[in-house]
Amino acid sequence: MPVYAYYCAANETTVEVAHSMKDDLTTWGEVCARAEHPVGDTDPEASVERILYAPGLAMPAGDAKLKEMGFTKLVRRDKGVYENVTATDGEKRYMRADDPSSVPNIKKRIGD
Repeated sequence: MPVYAYYCAANETTVEVAHSMKDDLTTWGEVCARAEHPVGDTDPEASVERILYAPGLAMPAGDAKLKEMGFTKLVRRDKGVYENVTATDGEKRYMRADDPSSVPNIKKRIGD
């Protein structure tokens, strides 16, 4: 269920409420009842307005972007064999279960 923020000018308070898209809350009392928030001294009939926020979007990142951000991406190529598609200088391109030297150096990627 989406979360909406409602602002009440009567008490200068913003409350977040989860409800269906088809619901439209118009009063402070409706918002408080849905959010389980105390009405307080504010008139329950006080009008509220829904605050619109830009949606949070997750965009897939390509291998180059992951490498730039410091991530390691391993892709399984065979049983016990993984390709490090974000390998940096000095790292082996293929990681094998039986070769500890092929494991990416995480300490090198993480700085203080």
